[in-house]
Amino acid sequence: MQLRIAATRTGSRERVIELLRTRGALTRADLARSLGLSRATVSNVVAALHHEGLVIEPGGTTAAGGLPRQGRPGTLLTLNPTAGFVVGIDFGHTHVRVIVADLAHTVLAENTRTLVRDHDAHHALTTAAGMAEETLAASGVDRAKVIGVGAGVPGPVNALTGAVGASSIAPSWVGLRPAEELARRLGLPVLVDNVGNLGALAEVTWGAGQGAQVAAYIKLGTGVGAGFVLGGRIFRGACGTAAELGHLTVDPAGQVCRCGNRGCLENYVSLPALISQLRTQYDTTLTKHDVVALALAGDRACARVLADAGQRIGAAMATICNLFNPDRVIVGGELAAACDIMLPSLRNALDRDALPFAGAHVQVCRGQLGERAVALGAIATVLHATPRLGGSPRPAPPAAAHR
Repeated sequence: MQLRIAATRTGSRERVIELLRTRGALTRADLARSLGLSRATVSNVVAALHHEGLVIEPGGTTAAGGLPRQGRPGTLLTLNPTAGFVVGIDFGHTHVRVIVADLAHTVLAENTRTLVRDHDAHHALTTAAGMAEETLAASGVDRAKVIGVGAGVPGPVNALTGAVGASSIAPSWVGLRPAEELARRLGLPVLVDNVGNLGALAEVTWGAGQGAQVAAYIKLGTGVGAGFVLGGRIFRGACGTAAELGHLTVDPAGQVCRCGNRGCLENYVSLPALISQLRTQYDTTLTKHDVVALALAGDRACARVLADAGQRIGAAMATICNLFNPDRVIVGGELAAACDIMLPSLRNALDRDALPFAGAHVQVCRGQLGERAVALGAIATVLHATPRLGGSPRPAPPAAAHR
């Protein structure tokens, strides 16, 4: 009986923290009503969280959204932003981005550096570790209050071993265990996932995917990544390699992909593929930024290759709609800036190839979090997995000297 009561209290604690994390400032009455708990239970949970310093009463009586209340207004509660801090790292094909955020998801400091496409993984990890230290210093955060580091890599991560699998990622990453490598460099607990998964988690938590039951996120840039969120949780498959949308075969007789297969979607819609199609029309100085900028300025050739890319992506997403029946498809990454050009052809192809009900049911939209999506998703995955904040326990990293 005592074990059952303890488990119930733990479950209530997790639910209160999660609601404050996702909804912002709420009163005790809001929490009780939203969670279906008694006010006495909520009061006990809040008292314990307040004693631990995880919940504060910042003042005020109007919840997020400014909704009118009946009767005497209650005091608002929020997670204490200064109770802990998280580092989020985004390893792109050609960049590394580091942000430091508090428990309220406020970005306190940010740092970005360019990488060559086929960069050395160990160099990238060392660079990111140094950037993390610099960004923490710039934010003024006490390192002792950092509860963890989240990182995204542009390739499949085996959930059972932590090793990066082969795809179009730089070869030096394959077989590497980046969580262990970063933990040794930083002396902090580290969680690593695929960039598509983290972008999806961020958009569903704070961006264009809020309220979606089944969301598919597509990250379009130097590569093509994706992530599926089912009922608020990332779908990783049996061992963590689900949602490799960029390596869906769209032309069995097509050119050989870096992954070893033929005719992968990434060969036709990634930024390098689009630039390659335009080389005959422009000189060799054409950059990925030029493609989008020129298209938005009215350049017909650039607009055409982007519209064609949208059509191919829409056909691929029709297959996803038939299999998973998402209610939201979110387009993110560098090419999201060209959504006004790509989405009409994407939508047309999806409607043409998907089952009628599946196609009609899905909303296709641009992501709201921009270039920060993956790093913010890395923040979210740490917050969800931290025992002190109600998540599942994770193994501590190997001991390491602070460098």
